[in-house]
Order: sequence, then C-alpha cells, then structure tokens
Amino acid sequence: MRKVKKIVTWVVYKMNLSGAQGANAVCEQGEWDEMERARPGHHMLIREGITNEPEAEQVARESAGGTAAKVATRLKAR
Repeated sequence: MRKVKKIVTWVVYKMNLSGAQGANAVCEQGEWDEMERARPGHHMLIREGITNEPEAEQVARESAGGTAAKVATRLKAR
C-alpha cells in the first residue's frame, strides 16, 4: 500500500486581543480553519497557503506589526 504524505500549509495572521490588534502569529492551516469556525473574523488573516514554517515566520516578522528590526539608513553629511 502506498503511503500518502500529508501536505501542511501555514497561515500568518494578526491576533485580536480584547478588541485591539496584537502581534502577528503563525499556525497551520487546519488550526486557522478551526479558529475561524469558532470565531469568524475575530483575527485578521495576513497570508495563507505558505508551504513551510520558516517562510511563514519570516512573513510574520516582516509584515506590519511584526518583529523585524527597522533598517535605518543615514547619509553622511558632506
């Protein structure tokens, strides 16, 4: 019998904490689907269908509200 490999996709969303937007978060698509069934529209979807967790984490950090450090560039005064 041939084994079927389960394909897991990841979701990045912005948490809603007591009516205020919280941090970006990552979960598997199935977990997101359960959260949406329980409380439709409570959290804001940023991106879905991401094929691996490291990429999802990067999207979460780089999206608005993420933890990626802002790169400041300064020109030297001449």
